Amino acid sequence: MKVCGIEIKGSEAIIAVATLDGQALNHVALATKKIALDDDDEAANVKVFAAQVASFVRENSIDRIAIKKRSKKGEFAGGPTTFKIEGVFQLLENCEVTLLSPQTINAQAKKHNFELPGALNKYQHEAYKAACSALMKK
Repeated sequence: MKVCGIEIKGSEAIIAVATLDGQALNHVALATKKIALDDDDEAANVKVFAAQVASFVRENSIDRIAIKKRSKKGEFAGGPTTFKIEGVFQLLENCEVTLLSPQTINAQAKKHNFELPGALNKYQHEAYKAACSALMKK
């Protein structure tokens, strides 16, 4: 099973893909590391973003998506654009989408001691941990 971990920051979906081989987690290196949504006030831009996301999932045979949940209120609340991006992912056909709280991701990372591959960029670490958490949780 290929799981795509996503951390949504600003107007970007940061992506990292992982698979589970027995008990070993493997990073799947892909050319696409993030997908950006430009000016979300324009419906055409949101549609382009949705098409990019759908083709990414299809081309890379992603079975499941794990999104790191953002706070809806309070000091660290996600902006409106981040929730729009999340909605686009949740509307995908033939792909299960799970929202994981930062606490769940951190607990899984501590329990299973996820090793962060050198091929990952630093900004992809949280997305990778989300993918690994989803793989280990099921």
